[in-house]
Amino acid sequence: MGAVITPQLVDVVDTVSAVRSYSSGGARRLSTCRVEHWGLRLECPTPEDPFSDSEVTWLMPELGLRLTHHKPRSRHARSGPSVLSAVRVQRDSRHWRTTDLLLGLAVPGGTTARIVRSEEFAAAVAGRVLNADDADQALRIVHRTLEEVSLHRHDLGAWLTHRGIFDTWPSP
Repeated sequence: MGAVITPQLVDVVDTVSAVRSYSSGGARRLSTCRVEHWGLRLECPTPEDPFSDSEVTWLMPELGLRLTHHKPRSRHARSGPSVLSAVRVQRDSRHWRTTDLLLGLAVPGGTTARIVRSEEFAAAVAGRVLNADDADQALRIVHRTLEEVSLHRHDLGAWLTHRGIFDTWPSP
């Protein structure tokens, strides 16, 4: 069975009202929405997710990345991997618009990072949902990031420090 081709996913964060709007038409109020020197820090509750209490997202426009982690509901639950997704970020004084380039890395911590969503990416390229420039950009971002994370022994904290981001990931 082949991957389902989805339209390009575009999210818009309004930093004044602290609302993230999704291309699906939904919107979510953010519990954290703060512009940092490296990008935008977001957190929102995930009441519809039985396993996740909240989603932490960092948008890093200079790197073309969105870093996402789901905080588990239970203190005893194992945490899932952090995901670095290739994105195109456009921003003005109030809005941050991210276009998902449908390719990323799962970084479980303590073990090797792996490329994720490659079937969806390939289907989007074949179906021309992603144009050639976006596809090339996604590949460059993901391969560069995989190499850098690998050089830091798949430790996101060490990689972020190397990139000049000294904040703790995921946010406490």
